[in-house]
Amino acid sequence: MKKKILVVDDEISICLLLENFLSEKHDVITINDGLEALLWLEDNIPDLIISDIQMPKMDGYEFLTNLRQRGFTKHTPVIMLSGKSESKERIKCYRLGAQDYLTKPFNPEELDELVKKNLYPIHFAIEW
Repeated sequence: MKKKILVVDDEISICLLLENFLSEKHDVITINDGLEALLWLEDNIPDLIISDIQMPKMDGYEFLTNLRQRGFTKHTPVIMLSGKSESKERIKCYRLGAQDYLTKPFNPEELDELVKKNLYPIHFAIEW
């Protein structure tokens, strides 16, 4: 059975790119803002969440904070996406509970490795 990945990004092009890239191996659900994503999460539990930071209505920081305060999604792995590469942005995401941080534009191979690392934490490497 395919793992379920929730993508939260207000840029339709990024959602389409991630859906096209990830949907061969995973079930991908795309939602365009944090508030709508929180509503979806009331009835669904993904295996991984990939979220943008800069979004209208609710930014990625607030979304991540809300996510970590909920019982069912408290431990769901999250990869944050951002156009900002400053380390203070990364640190803020890590402190709020993100597992990883990827800067846009991202390398698809790096995204694939981060997805594998978060979905299969110990067994993602081909060789040890």
